[in-house]
Amino acid sequence: AAPLDMEPSALSLELLPTDPLLLILSFLDYRDLTSCCYLSRRLNQLSSHDPLWKRQCKKYWLISEEEKSQRNQSWKTIFISTYSDLGRYIQYYATLKKAWDDLEKFLGQRCPRMIGSLKESVREEDLDAVEAQIGCKLPDDYRCSFRIHNGQKLVVPGLMGSMALSNHYRSEDLLDIDTAAGGFQQRPGLKQCLPLTFCIHTGLSQYMALESVEGRNKYEIFYQCPDQMARDPSAIDMFITGTSYLEWFTSYVNKVVTGGYPIIRDQIFRVNIFLSCRYVHDKECVATTGDITVSVSTSFLPELSSVHPPHYFFTYRIRIEMSKDALPEKACQLDSRYWRITNAKGDVEEVQGPGVVGEFPIISPGRVYEYTSCTTFSTTSGYMEGYYTFHCLYYKEKYFNVTIPRFHMVCPTFKVSTARMETNHNDYAVDEDEDSTDTDEYEDRRRVLDIPAPSGRCPRHT
Repeated sequence: AAPLDMEPSALSLELLPTDPLLLILSFLDYRDLTSCCYLSRRLNQLSSHDPLWKRQCKKYWLISEEEKSQRNQSWKTIFISTYSDLGRYIQYYATLKKAWDDLEKFLGQRCPRMIGSLKESVREEDLDAVEAQIGCKLPDDYRCSFRIHNGQKLVVPGLMGSMALSNHYRSEDLLDIDTAAGGFQQRPGLKQCLPLTFCIHTGLSQYMALESVEGRNKYEIFYQCPDQMARDPSAIDMFITGTSYLEWFTSYVNKVVTGGYPIIRDQIFRVNIFLSCRYVHDKECVATTGDITVSVSTSFLPELSSVHPPHYFFTYRIRIEMSKDALPEKACQLDSRYWRITNAKGDVEEVQGPGVVGEFPIISPGRVYEYTSCTTFSTTSGYMEGYYTFHCLYYKEKYFNVTIPRFHMVCPTFKVSTARMETNHNDYAVDEDEDSTDTDEYEDRRRVLDIPAPSGRCPRHT
């Protein structure tokens, strides 16, 4: 028997069984597996065991068994070759690739024509050239996405979703890298900002700040909005939509593939604007004529508003209700409406037309009819008032008017950036010399990307 005070001999790495060692190595990341290659000859051999690299390829590059078979290479070779091309994006690639794959699979079944608008990936040298062109570094998550897909062609519908409000419509394309670079901004309010999307209908974009300037954080994504209260379109940070490209893109894709955004006629619709609006009801915006009460709620829509040209977009919801205590013979039908619209400068416009939103609702005791419509002003506020004309169903020759209470629409005070630009306010003053409009005609405008926006029409106030 060995003496009790004899120390056990050190267990040599070379004497450890292979299977337990491979099991231990299977828990290591690619960095540690690579380091093991330099520790000893045996670890070098074991760390090159191909099944160990299968896990790495699937985790970081989403390489499937089928793709591996097509490439006819070992897992380790595939990992190394992919790393040599995309290694700088290893912390983003799997997340973005999965998002793109999920989106393509989803759209392939429901919006096949949108798949055809996607562009192939770009090369590293293309992205380097853009950085040299704009004089700013692009974030790696943004670059990584373009190594998978170079945005889409400027078509309708846009990959980043569509929105409809009455006859208003917008659809946002995800810009390719060259078009985005062409729209890189250095003007006050958008300094060092790169457009990510573009709406052909409105000429508006979402932007990413490439530097921490004008009160914005580096790489956050936002909608451009005017600081109209100061009459200066300087930087504001009211409508931030993401703190990074990765967060912005993946959260959008998640909404799409989980059914958060409906698919209507082969295109993605971001949540119905009518449903997502935060309507504000003024208790004074109520008028009762006989047995019929009309009340109004309003909401400002920043996404459909712009400062140049001045174009402030509002939606309003109207509720028409007949008292449940009214006599049955009081039932009536709406024939027409009359509007008197006044902007902040006191300019007045009158509009008259049949029905409301193409309908001629019947109102009877206890019945409620609601509808939503929209309007625009070239000033930051305005108000509307008017009346509906009804005819009685029991006495068809009897007509009467029902008052629509005056309701005000005011663009909210924007949250101004902490960092203000020292600009001449006269140079950037909002032009409010245009009249309010009941047609919301989108003028052909050359905006940031120098792309003409086709004109569109909004219905008469309904």
